[in-house]
Amino acid sequence: MAGVWVFRPDGVINLENHQGKKALVHLATGKIVSSYSSLEQILKQFGWERYNGGDPDFLQFHKPPTIDLISLPRDFSRFGSVQMFDIVVKCPNTFHVRDM
Repeated sequence: MAGVWVFRPDGVINLENHQGKKALVHLATGKIVSSYSSLEQILKQFGWERYNGGDPDFLQFHKPPTIDLISLPRDFSRFGSVQMFDIVVKCPNTFHVRDM
């Protein structure tokens, strides 16, 4: 669990999450990636291909001839900061993660 434990005077303890929502931004256009179709279009420009041999619960992209693989939850609503930072590392100077 991420967050801050807050101890109130009445003895109640709450875990408050102060982490903001994150967004993946395409640096060349300054646009927020809002769907997998828009992300796939950008990735294809840099040589990434859809990889269909993996887990059916994930959408995966591979960049030949490297061993790099980007694995994303098939449901875009579950696309989180871990996957965003993975994309930033594997696609340098292409994306940025920004707090919303």
